[in-house]
Amino acid sequence: MSETPFNQPLGGNDMPRFGGPATMMRLPAQESAQGLDAAFVGIPMDIGTSNRPGTRFGPRQIRDESRMLRPFNVATRAAPFESLQVADIGDVPINTFDLKKSVAIIERWYDALLTHDVKPLTLGGDHTIALPILRAMAKKHGPVGLVHIDAHADINEQMFGEEIAHGTPFRRAVEEGLLDCERVAQIGLRGTGYSADEFDWGRDQGFRVVPAEECWHKSLTPLMHEIRDKVGGGPVYVTFDIDSLDPAYAPGTGTVEIGGLTIPQALEIIRGLKGLDIVGCDLVEVSPPYDPHGQTAVVAANLMFEMLCVLPGVAYR
Repeated sequence: MSETPFNQPLGGNDMPRFGGPATMMRLPAQESAQGLDAAFVGIPMDIGTSNRPGTRFGPRQIRDESRMLRPFNVATRAAPFESLQVADIGDVPINTFDLKKSVAIIERWYDALLTHDVKPLTLGGDHTIALPILRAMAKKHGPVGLVHIDAHADINEQMFGEEIAHGTPFRRAVEEGLLDCERVAQIGLRGTGYSADEFDWGRDQGFRVVPAEECWHKSLTPLMHEIRDKVGGGPVYVTFDIDSLDPAYAPGTGTVEIGGLTIPQALEIIRGLKGLDIVGCDLVEVSPPYDPHGQTAVVAANLMFEMLCVLPGVAYR
């Protein structure tokens, strides 16, 4: 292989896939984001969950199951490691006994991270983490557009009387002016609710809400043309809850709902984001204790690679 100034994943012919560093894609580890174009970050937190815990173990298992990923996206011809400097910068040191303190820690951590010209790719962790990340994003970019893939709208006013939890981040984000509401899309929403208008609050804010039933039995490539038109025109943040997928594909999560998206549809959604000004991404709610075979983390690792492949500046072969 010719010399390159960009970090490369450790290849399977240089070190067996079951060996080497336990970083995302077996990339070099780095203590800060200095000099990076994109950085993988873990937030090992589950104290914002309302049902099954375990997402504190998500970042570690996603990294472990990323060991089979290779540097080229053969389907899309994306070659991120030919044009972007990428590394794994470790985990945010949350306070595992205090959710509010953890949210503050995450916000400060991302404030510091975003002093660098870097795009974070975050491994969750429960979906509470989106709120402090969006707070930091808004300080740097102003209100951002949002593509939110999830079984749940996460727009609860409160959960058990608390305003911050994994079911409330996007209600708070709207209230705090973190989102450009005319550039927000939610895809994959489904399941039972507490009222017939469960998902209408987002529509009232200007969101494009795409329930899972609208996605059944079809390719989502046409939908993504519409979504790009909706959210384009400014910085966009992408947040992907693994429970957007049907539990047949991703059983290792805390709040499973039947009738979800398929893996090919998830790929169509992420690949359909190409061309947007994506300023960061996360993938949340992987709970390894509920998937002893690790297939949920395998899916998550591959989807994180797909997100890397649609960042601005990625080379194509």
